[in-house]
Amino acid sequence: MFCSGRKWVAEATICTKLMKREKRRMGKRRAKKAKREKKKRRERRRNEKRGNQMKRMYERKKYETDLEDQDIMGAFLDKPKMEKHNAQGQGNGLRYGLSSMQGWRVEMEDAHTAVIGLPSGLESWSFFAVYDGHAGSQVAKYCCEHLLDHITNNQDFKGSAGAPSVENVKNGIRTGFLEIDEHMRVMSEKKHGADRSGSTAVGVLISPQHTYFINCGDSRGLLCRNRKVHFFTQDHKPSNPLEKERIQNAGGSVMIQRVNGSLAVSRALGDFDYKCVHGKGPTEQLVSPEPEVHDIERSEEDDQFIILACDGIWDVMGNEELCDFVRSRLEVTDDLEKVCNEVVDTCLYKGSRDNMSVILICFPNAPKVSPEAVKKEAELDKYLECRVEEIIKKQGEGVPDLVHVMRTLASENIPSLPPGGELASKRNVIEAVYNRLNPYKNDDTDSTSTDDMW
Repeated sequence: MFCSGRKWVAEATICTKLMKREKRRMGKRRAKKAKREKKKRRERRRNEKRGNQMKRMYERKKYETDLEDQDIMGAFLDKPKMEKHNAQGQGNGLRYGLSSMQGWRVEMEDAHTAVIGLPSGLESWSFFAVYDGHAGSQVAKYCCEHLLDHITNNQDFKGSAGAPSVENVKNGIRTGFLEIDEHMRVMSEKKHGADRSGSTAVGVLISPQHTYFINCGDSRGLLCRNRKVHFFTQDHKPSNPLEKERIQNAGGSVMIQRVNGSLAVSRALGDFDYKCVHGKGPTEQLVSPEPEVHDIERSEEDDQFIILACDGIWDVMGNEELCDFVRSRLEVTDDLEKVCNEVVDTCLYKGSRDNMSVILICFPNAPKVSPEAVKKEAELDKYLECRVEEIIKKQGEGVPDLVHVMRTLASENIPSLPPGGELASKRNVIEAVYNRLNPYKNDDTDSTSTDDMW
């Protein structure tokens, strides 16, 4: 029995070991299988994620293409409207001129304000502003008529008795923007949300001692001091880090450099579809109506001029370029309307396809007309006239189109072209000569399109 028992114990031990060994094998197989399944699931998720990314990229590209197609097909005219609205004036030691042009856009959505001598004891103060509307002109038009009142009549601006302090002015400007935005929101709600337009705003409030630059959006203002750009406002674009952070905190996104893939500015008045995030204040919304305000102490000896313009100008000319161009124009004419007209014409010929508005404010120390500069300008015009005649005669049979003439001139090293404007600023001179020498031209050759010009 004892031996038999030992044999039974040995067999049982062997069976137990075999069972344990088999169990371990099965466990390893299951672990390997689970690992393979996990790897497959991870690969599927990776492929799905990659597929979703590709899908989003495709949808984003398609949306961007649709926007471009919409711009090309729906937002532009066949030919630009080049009629201009002009105004000029002077007072408080300032002179100003302005020009606005509809250009290629289907509608004119810009507006402007120019007031010399403010009420309520501020007769020595002046206010200028440019408003660039989008999705309609209602907000821009309302602001040009009422923003100044909202700024100067709020208690933050008035402060205590006497002239407002620098901090009073800066706080009053911010308050005025928030107040007019809320006022327009209430009016829009009473109309059942019928108005979805918005507007950027750039302006200056000029006191005897200070210049206050005001900016909300991507229009821009600059100060030329001592023949150089001394200051310029910063554009409020959705891709700017601080603007993007605010947009994301409000639950939005920045896609193709637009708020939620749609609006190209991150601060504006109006645009109430982007200002309805619950639990967020007016300056924390997807689009904020809060302006940036900078105060600069005036310098009678060095301050020369201020330029305020919408993005239709800045899209094709940089700060230094426009400053140099305006300064060169002031040396050949003291007609500020004419200078502003040359700015919008030059920007049109440089390729701007937006509405264009510009205000030029000159201080007493602005550049004066120089006989030498006038002489050089006349010599340049005469040289261009002769070259156009030579190009047309050289063609032989038939008259070359205006595009050919402009391309030929663009390939040459022409001296004394206006800085910043270059050959585009002389398009009117060139075209006038061309039309005189080719009176029976086809209207198609007189197109103001710049797509194939350069």
